[in-house]
Amino acid sequence: MQEFPAPAQPLIARMTEAAAQEPHRAVAYQGAPGANSHIAALQAFPDCLPLPCFGFGDAIDAVRDGRADCAIIPIENSQHGRVADMHFLLPESGLVITGEHFLPIRHALMSTGARADIRQAISHPQAIGQCRHWLADQGIAGIAYADTAGAAARVKELCDPHVAALAPPMAAELYGLTLHESSIADADHNTTRFVVLAREAPVTQPEGAMMTTLMFAVKNVPAALYKALGGFATNGVNLTKLESYQREGSFAPSEFYCDIEGAPGDPAIDRALEELRFQTKWLRLLGSYPQARRRG
Repeated sequence: MQEFPAPAQPLIARMTEAAAQEPHRAVAYQGAPGANSHIAALQAFPDCLPLPCFGFGDAIDAVRDGRADCAIIPIENSQHGRVADMHFLLPESGLVITGEHFLPIRHALMSTGARADIRQAISHPQAIGQCRHWLADQGIAGIAYADTAGAAARVKELCDPHVAALAPPMAAELYGLTLHESSIADADHNTTRFVVLAREAPVTQPEGAMMTTLMFAVKNVPAALYKALGGFATNGVNLTKLESYQREGSFAPSEFYCDIEGAPGDPAIDRALEELRFQTKWLRLLGSYPQARRRG
């Protein structure tokens, strides 16, 4: 908690204490109170007790340690792409993806002074990237910070009229800042997809359209990816996302993050996954969960 700016700490202490009393209702998220992840937690679980955590790893640890029932973590943004580090944290977390949530993102500009005095805006790098054209047009320099609402608390702490925060409007109310502009985004479609992480998958599989998230590493052979994906094509399984990444700058054969429509238990999915296991060095299923939004 001491890593958050001082104006956020009393509220974090109260929220942490409430979550400790009823951990079965606690939903861990990364960021200070008022962050987009806080809002996503309240939307996805209206009766929850949001538990603010400084980093993504801290939120994951809260679930693993039993201090929270689940965590809600941003995985990708429609405008600025995937959230850094999540492709490395997810497979190492030992947790299971049990759900997803989509949150339209609209940032707000807030400070302790007048709008005309603002020269800098601090916020999470994702938020800075999502508003970089707007910031340039306004002559405001974007400065990276750990999270959006934490930036608002930091602006309150600094009390410098030249420094503002880009954060959800909720943060201005929580930290007593002046809200200058809202609905800021370079693209109207600006939406963040969150995944819900829990210690165990549901006992019974929910009904309706499902998603499955998995990761795999290809073999170091010609046409490795073509061979790995062949089972999806021949079995009519739709891939909605496929991203490559490499660990530790090794330039070794790539690992892949993949979302598919459907879940194990469907014969087509089972056949496709069997082929994928045969064609790859390793395969890890991260979870199957209901679609929060239809693809396509």
